Amino acid sequence: MNQFHVIHMKKIKQLAMIMIAAFFTAGILYVENVLNYPVFSTSDGPKAIYRGETKNNEVALTFDISWGDVKAEPILDTLKKQNINNATFFLSASWAERHPDIVKRIVEDGHQVGSMGYAYKNYKDLDPNEIRRDLSMAQEVFTELGVKDVTLLRPPSGGFNKEVLSIVDKHGYSVVHYSIDSDDWTNPGVELIVKNTTSKIKGGDIVLLHASDSAKQTNKALPIILSDLKKKGLKNVSVGDIIANADAKSSEVK
Repeated sequence: MNQFHVIHMKKIKQLAMIMIAAFFTAGILYVENVLNYPVFSTSDGPKAIYRGETKNNEVALTFDISWGDVKAEPILDTLKKQNINNATFFLSASWAERHPDIVKRIVEDGHQVGSMGYAYKNYKDLDPNEIRRDLSMAQEVFTELGVKDVTLLRPPSGGFNKEVLSIVDKHGYSVVHYSIDSDDWTNPGVELIVKNTTSKIKGGDIVLLHASDSAKQTNKALPIILSDLKKKGLKNVSVGDIIANADAKSSEVK
């Protein structure tokens, strides 16, 4: 009888552990998929903008460029053919310094320019003075190139924390993250890039794309993406407009 009681209690404990694990997993999935909370959390301090307001049916296509010589111009050509003159390009200033003609065209085509700092080093790996120096060097380059009102920053490699945001904020920048990741830099195929971008997109989303040479399939995917956005009744605006036209959603950072 005692042996039966011990075995019975072990089964109850095992069942209890399984139920606790199931509830824990369900809770995580609920937070990620239903509540759609950002992955960063604190209650105060500077925040990173990751999307705008859903009801406006506006989205912002953003293109990161940190290196390469050949992919940016074809993407600009495609945007022009598709009558898109309000994308946002986040540029590494060291790349911009080497490609002044492309930077000039980005501006002349009507697109917004944001900064990714100068050297494209993860700010979480730098000390505060190195971050300040990188921001200042980048701003000097953009000023020399005649690019005005560079007030948006996407930290290199997406690396930021509360300290980084505080430093960036004091330099007058708003940090822009994203809510839709195309994953185009991995070159998973045009079909998957389109799916990653458009399958769950809705008004207010900020889309991460790339115009560096590593993104070999982005330009082929772009016309399909733009067609899908049109079918969904979504129009592209700059990140600046997303922020100005609505209560932009910001993610709180530790």
